[in-house]
Amino acid sequence: MSGAIESLQAADRFSAAERLASERRVFEGWTPTLTLVNGYAPLPRTVLHVLTNSLPHTGSGYAQRSHSILMAQRDARWSVHAATRVGYPVQVGKLFAADVDVIDGVVYHRLLPGRLAKGFDARIQQQAEQLLALALRVRPAVLHTTTHFVNGVVVREVARVLGIPWVYEVRGQLADTWASSRPDAAKQSERYKLFNESEAQVMQSASLVVTLGEAMKQDIVSKGVEPDSILLCPNGVSDEYLDEPIEPAEARKMLGLPHEGVYIGTVSSIVDYEGLEYLLRAFAGLVPRYPGLRCLIVGDGVTLPSLKTLAQHLEVSGLVTFTGRIPREQARLHHMALDIFMLPRKNSDVTRAVTPLKPVESMACARPVIASALPALREIIVDGLTGTLVPPEKIEPMIKALCNLIDESQARSSFQGREMGLAGRRRVLAQRTWSRSTVAVIEAYDQLAVS
Repeated sequence: MSGAIESLQAADRFSAAERLASERRVFEGWTPTLTLVNGYAPLPRTVLHVLTNSLPHTGSGYAQRSHSILMAQRDARWSVHAATRVGYPVQVGKLFAADVDVIDGVVYHRLLPGRLAKGFDARIQQQAEQLLALALRVRPAVLHTTTHFVNGVVVREVARVLGIPWVYEVRGQLADTWASSRPDAAKQSERYKLFNESEAQVMQSASLVVTLGEAMKQDIVSKGVEPDSILLCPNGVSDEYLDEPIEPAEARKMLGLPHEGVYIGTVSSIVDYEGLEYLLRAFAGLVPRYPGLRCLIVGDGVTLPSLKTLAQHLEVSGLVTFTGRIPREQARLHHMALDIFMLPRKNSDVTRAVTPLKPVESMACARPVIASALPALREIIVDGLTGTLVPPEKIEPMIKALCNLIDESQARSSFQGREMGLAGRRRVLAQRTWSRSTVAVIEAYDQLAVS
């Protein structure tokens, strides 16, 4: 970051240099400052979440998880409010967005000043001021925010001046996610170092840290957070996934897809670390052996064009359906259209630690999962019981695992994958519904509010 600032200054691009310098100040530890509020009286069982983005303007996994948690807390008789980052969703092109959206009884507040402040640090100060004004109206007993650390520094300051606890929810290793799409040298950069240090500092200062799974908890502990201050809230499934799933052929008919044959594929963000090129190569290797085999890749992302090019190169593009982005209400139907769900994630810091939601949803649909044998995925999939784990970035083991299921799928009564799918569904319904996942968080809110 410093080198870039010096280069911009040397080129007389002082405006751009100052913008980057304001960002570096935040990464180096600058925080907003607010005046202490005297006599603040919070409303019992009221929580204000601070989010980067949300439904209905963003349909990402982040937004879906947020909404599911908020609905579960609403169902537990909490008064639930959420605020998104300053300027959102106007910044993403929703120029006529309302100040408030109410979705499924959850209130989303938009922090939309008449003009956004210039500079990264000034904008964060503006967000803190806007959030404080909102908090004084809705009077939360607890504040709850999510990665990355910028959300944390804003919420920490608002919580300080109100005298209430705040929760930091770590949903990923965002410095590693940033580095994963860049050359290896990115991990030696000033930005990467400061990013990690800032995340650690915010985690250490929170009243409670919430995260997705055991692998991520261990990473948080390594950053200096006491284990007793960390609470697990695994990804869960929404109520629609509790309904009995339909057969794959029936789901494909409803989607207008050819319903015969065996479909393998995924429902995912189409990004590099998902390793979907290995899925396509394994699929191409099996097509000569199984003429009825089809591939369904559901989702959108930066690697989608290269995957389409690879499918053409492998001469299987006529057998692969790329749906692109789909409405969130169609996700379950696409899960059910698959016979076998694939999760061939690459081996990286991010994929070893972060537990994704999509395989949980597919297991809830009683579909067997073939996935990379990574620590985060071992927390979801029991090898040989609810799915099959294979070495990451290896095509032959993936082909072998697929053959074991596809061969047996020709005789449905002895389909091993069917038993795996049913075992996975039982496990998800017992352990990974949002109402179950959020019980401990709500109990922690009560304890924090009292203390």
